[in-house]
Amino acid sequence: MAKIAVGPKLPAARMLAKGEGWTVSEVVCTLSPRDPPFEERHSYNSIAIVVAGTFQYRSQNTCEMMTPGSLLLGNEGQYFECGHEHSVGDRCLSFSYAREWLARLAVEAGVRDTRTVFKTLRLPAVRELSPVIANALSGLNEPAQASWYEICIQIAAKSVQLDRGITPHDQPESGALGKVTRIVRMIENHTDAPLDLHTLARVARLSPYHFLRTFHGITGVTPHQYLLRTRLRAAAVHLRTDSRKVVDIAFDCGFGDVSNFNRTFRMEFGISPRMYRLQTRRH
Repeated sequence: MAKIAVGPKLPAARMLAKGEGWTVSEVVCTLSPRDPPFEERHSYNSIAIVVAGTFQYRSQNTCEMMTPGSLLLGNEGQYFECGHEHSVGDRCLSFSYAREWLARLAVEAGVRDTRTVFKTLRLPAVRELSPVIANALSGLNEPAQASWYEICIQIAAKSVQLDRGITPHDQPESGALGKVTRIVRMIENHTDAPLDLHTLARVARLSPYHFLRTFHGITGVTPHQYLLRTRLRAAAVHLRTDSRKVVDIAFDCGFGDVSNFNRTFRMEFGISPRMYRLQTRRH
């Protein structure tokens, strides 16, 4: 009986989110030491956070050991191999960027020459990456509630800066306080409006990258986090003071899905909206 040729075991990818110029996927690989590595090619500029497992990442006559917390970097069109000579499988959170999207952000982050965005294959698990990686991995646990666009900008900006040895300037730009104040008042006055990062950045007359960095630098939280907590506080007040149904309060406060509202409220206050209403009224 003739043997049937079997191709390489490709990693399983699950798309979590996508937007104009970017996608986020969870990638699970099950290769073992018995499986030979095979050549692949980056279709887009790529950044992958190693969530679990270890493997060898080979490209451009260089081999890097990838460990949990490290970042795999790849340029569009670059050929590479991933080997598992000493372990079985891995899990990654992968960010893919269109060339123009990432090149534009890289310039804003301080990179002058963007013909090749990434100079190295790997960023190790260093202190500077811990906050953005923790934010991204929390999104992996609750994909529907994550602000993936913000995370895409944060992980890309930090990666290109560390790859090129650029130290960002944390001093707010002239007029930044006034712009952030305008946005904060806008959020407070229009809690139920569909305010995304693009909309807020356009009102502030900043690029999404500069707006995200400026807003976080002044307020200590991202625009998504601030908007979410503003909506949750408004919902908590309504639960205390009026008798409308929980679902009606959720929609009026800007939440498009009541199950998402229930989960988010429980994470913030420790109990469900219904129990919060019962306890606060009892007291």
